[in-house]
Amino acid sequence: MPEFSSYCEFCASLPPDDPNRVYHDGEYGFPLASDAELFGRLILEINQAGLSWLTILKKRDAFAHAYDGFDIDRVAAYGKADIERLMADAGIIRNRRKIAAAIENARRIVDMRATHGSFKGWLDAHHPMDKAAWLQLFKSNLVFVGGEIVGEFLMSTGYLPGAHAADCPAGLRAIEHGAPWHARGGR
Repeated sequence: MPEFSSYCEFCASLPPDDPNRVYHDGEYGFPLASDAELFGRLILEINQAGLSWLTILKKRDAFAHAYDGFDIDRVAAYGKADIERLMADAGIIRNRRKIAAAIENARRIVDMRATHGSFKGWLDAHHPMDKAAWLQLFKSNLVFVGGEIVGEFLMSTGYLPGAHAADCPAGLRAIEHGAPWHARGGR
């Protein structure tokens, strides 16, 4: 298998309908508007830990269905029966720690609304920061959020630069769509 210097270069080598290429070309680094989209991306990034991103992309629709469209209030209300339902769902990653993290993070995001109105409001209120500061903030407020998860979540949603090579057409489109790292002078 050839070596690639970046995700951009790797995706450019794939057929146009490959899930990685579709994601790279139209979503990676692009801003997300709704809390459900942001929460969904966080769940996907947490579940990717130890697995390939292609595995997660192939299971993305199943995740959305299993987690009620990433509705934060509904996930925050999950109990033991929901955990067992998720553990039995072959369409998602059946890892008890990752499932528990999704539920606990939903509960914490509900609490963020009291001070910031929304998860997006919380992110916007702290932007711009460098990755180290973001990591400290995430670890203080959410669970199952290590450096790779936080970095990829923030790059994939446009809060940190680095999702795309400087000359990547998808990166330029992400900027045109208002990627926060570029629109608000992020570092």
